[in-house]
Order: sequence, then structure tokens, then C-alpha cells
Amino acid sequence: MDPQRIKENFALVGKNGEDVAAYFYADLFEREPTLRPMFPAAMAKQHEKLLGALSHIVSLVDDAPALVPFVQDLGRRHAGFGVVTDHYPVVGASLLATLAHFSGPSWNDELEQDWAAAYGLVAQVMAEAAAEGQDAGQPA
Repeated sequence: MDPQRIKENFALVGKNGEDVAAYFYADLFEREPTLRPMFPAAMAKQHEKLLGALSHIVSLVDDAPALVPFVQDLGRRHAGFGVVTDHYPVVGASLLATLAHFSGPSWNDELEQDWAAAYGLVAQVMAEAAAEGQDAGQPA
């Protein structure tokens, strides 16, 4: 995984702003309509949260000591909203589809592999933190 390539790609994708989040959620709800009720009817605030979290994760992609606690907290909070481990693969597929769409001709196999690896690690840390919170009797 090449952190610099991820950062450069996200800078390109991020220029599309809110359209990125709208595309992501449209793709996600098309892939898995049962997830739609987990979200508010008005999605503007959710779009902001998604873009903010992605931006923060990308900014720390090469700084594991800073990234891991943020992602662990994200995992625990998502569990509280009803996110389960089975949701992570479909979210990852929607993320990759969104990145590919907004990357245009710059999207290639290397970028896809970089993003898939990064997302896989983030999803794993989030899921583990959620499970640990539940095992410790903390509210998910």
C-alpha cells in the first residue's frame, strides 16, 4: 500500500466535494437497501461526516499511532448505530466504486489495491474495536 498515492488520489477525488458522499451513499443503498433505514432522511450532515472521516483517515494513513485510536473510536460509534461486521464488505465495495468513478482515467489496478488494502485495515480495526467494546460490556 502506497500512502502517498492514496493521499494524491483522495486530493483529486475530494475536489468533487459533496458529490462524492452523495454518490457513495447512492451506491451503498443500491447494493444493500436494508442499510437505508440506519440513516436519517436528510443526508447532508451524514455526507459531511463521511467526508470528514475519510479526509482525516487519509491524512493519517501513514501515521498508525495517530490513526488507530481515531479508527477504533469510529468503530465503537458505528457499532452503536447498528453496524455489524457483515456491513464492512459492502461499504468497502461502495467506497471503491466511488473512488473509481471520481478518479476517472487515473484509476488503475495499483490504486484499487492501495485503497482496498487501506480500507481492509480500517475495517478490521473498526470491527475489532466494536467487538472489544461489546465484550467489555460497554454499550456498542
